Formats: sequence, structure tokens, C-alpha cells
Amino acid sequence: MRYTTLAAALALTLVTVSTSLHGQRPDDQIDARSVALVQKGIAAQAAGNLDGATDLFESALAVDPRNRAAFIHLAEVAEKRGLDGSAIRYYRAALLLEPTDRAALAGQGEALVMKGAVRQAEANLVKLRTLCGKSACPEATKLAAVIAKGPPVATAAATPTTVPPASAPAKN
Repeated sequence: MRYTTLAAALALTLVTVSTSLHGQRPDDQIDARSVALVQKGIAAQAAGNLDGATDLFESALAVDPRNRAAFIHLAEVAEKRGLDGSAIRYYRAALLLEPTDRAALAGQGEALVMKGAVRQAEANLVKLRTLCGKSACPEATKLAAVIAKGPPVATAAATPTTVPPASAPAKN
């Protein structure tokens, strides 16, 4: 009797996991139109057209929301614009699709460092090193260097130390 509850919970977990795994498509099954839009977006990004690239990557996701490359490239564009929070969100979306994506882990780690979340970036570095195994992978090496450098230091805007003289009152 006491095993019945455990068996029911295990069966429910198995059904839930198998259903979610069945719905995921591997990269080679991404809609070809979505892949083509990502390629056009990469070209626009390389040409410096960040708005056009963003539109193309978002269109690629509208065609096939399982296109992990579109999320990663959207994150890269967000980083170029200084939108580290958005970049972190896009990398997280890519990692939800594939938790072992080394490019997404490294990119998210770099964006986290830029936001000052160094401990979370270090957790990404640990995951990367685990994925890379004994061989050194470039993603882990680059993330380690970014973490060692640390977050950017904000510089305060120069404020005047003297108050400008008030203008003389106007005479009527």
C-alpha cells in the first residue's frame, strides 16, 4: 500500500517527461524558412544593420520558436546595444531548448558579468568546464577571461564644483 503512492508519482513523472521530450525537435528539424531568416539576419548583423537583424531573428522565431540559433543571435545583438538584461533573457531561452549549448552558456556568462552577477557567471563557467571535459574549449577560456577582468566600472559623470553666478535681474 505504501508503494502505491510512490508508484503513481513515478508514473506521472515518467509520462510528463516523455511528453515534453517528445515535443522537442532536434536542430536538423527546424523549419527551413526559419533557418533562412537566421542566415539573412546574420548577414544584416555583420553589415551593422542591428534593427534589420533583430527583425529577421524575431521573424525566424515566429516561424519556428524552437530555433535556438535565433535566440543566441538576438542575444548577441542585445549585447552590442548594451542591453545585457535582454541578452541574458535570450540566452536563457536558448538554454531552455538545449541546456548544454556551450555558446549560450558562455554568452549568458559574459552578459551576467557585465550586469555584475559574477557568481552566476562562475556557475556557467563550471557547467562549461564540465561539458568540455579534459579538453580546453574556447568558450570556457573566453568566459574565464571575462570573469577575471570583472564587471565594468561605472564612472560618475563629472559634476561642477562651483556654482555658476546667477544672472542679474532684468530691469523694467
